[in-house]
Amino acid sequence: MGIDLPLLWALIIGFGVMMYVLMDGFDLGIGILYPFLPDKRHRDVAMNTVAPVWDGNETWLVLGGAGLLAAFPLVYSVVLTALYLPLILMLLGLIFRGIAFEFRFKARERERPVWDAAFIGGSFAATFFQGVVLGAYVSGLPVENGAYAGGPLDWIAPFPLFTGVGLVFAYALLGSTWLIMKTEGALQARMVRVTRPLSWVLLAAIAVVSVWTPLRDPAIAARWFSPPHLLWFAPVPLLVLASMALLQRALRRGAQVAPFVLTLFLMFLGYAGLAISGWPRILPPDIDIWRAAAPPQSLGFALVGALFIVPFILMYTAFSYYVFRGKVRPGDDGYH
Repeated sequence: MGIDLPLLWALIIGFGVMMYVLMDGFDLGIGILYPFLPDKRHRDVAMNTVAPVWDGNETWLVLGGAGLLAAFPLVYSVVLTALYLPLILMLLGLIFRGIAFEFRFKARERERPVWDAAFIGGSFAATFFQGVVLGAYVSGLPVENGAYAGGPLDWIAPFPLFTGVGLVFAYALLGSTWLIMKTEGALQARMVRVTRPLSWVLLAAIAVVSVWTPLRDPAIAARWFSPPHLLWFAPVPLLVLASMALLQRALRRGAQVAPFVLTLFLMFLGYAGLAISGWPRILPPDIDIWRAAAPPQSLGFALVGALFIVPFILMYTAFSYYVFRGKVRPGDDGYH
């Protein structure tokens, strides 16, 4: 029995995208939260918590995009053709966010608000348009004769725009719980106060998407609500509710690490729910991973490189987070 290369590549790309969402989400979330941090010292501390790791987090986005080009070129071409405008706007947001990281600490005091604005605007834009791309992708991209058959502005629709707003709240929650874990004192207390309403807004957004998605697609509704799938997939929404209850309890008890871990788990459950809804379609509404895959020779050749590089990415990521594992305090240049 041979190796199912398209399946293996779908798992690698899915893992890479999931790692990007979980790891780059909290530093984008810090930019989204900047308007709630009027104190200059708090802004310095918040940026210091992610300054050593933010650029490494984006490695996973590169891995996902390169893997998609190598393993599923049909999907790559259709997605870029259909969604080039929101993707360009997302990349511009990431560029402005990156420039702000590099220049904010070097700027003179009177210039720093300019880079703060770039950090906020870049974080909002990158997050919102990531959500728009996700929503448009889940909604389905029509394909005829191996090419995108829709219009350039089809992504401007209620569902993609809603998922864009929902992802802003999700990343903001990741950012606030990250700061609860990495800071102390007045900044940490402020983030606890911000986290409570953010968590309820995110739960509401998850509920809306969970209802809206099957209503839009009868195939997804049949997968979630028909036996025996109902019994297999019922734990996902139950785990979401349990995680939210545990998050509120952790906030009341003053826990510092648990809120961030539980928020990561909430994000993972949302990601898993979307994967369950679409599997094995990689290009909704009707193209699966085997139909969209590159030739076996290309998949095998690229797999050798992926299996070599992914463990190294995991190792240096783990090492960097281990090195910068402490708290950041006002007036400090880094970690303790």
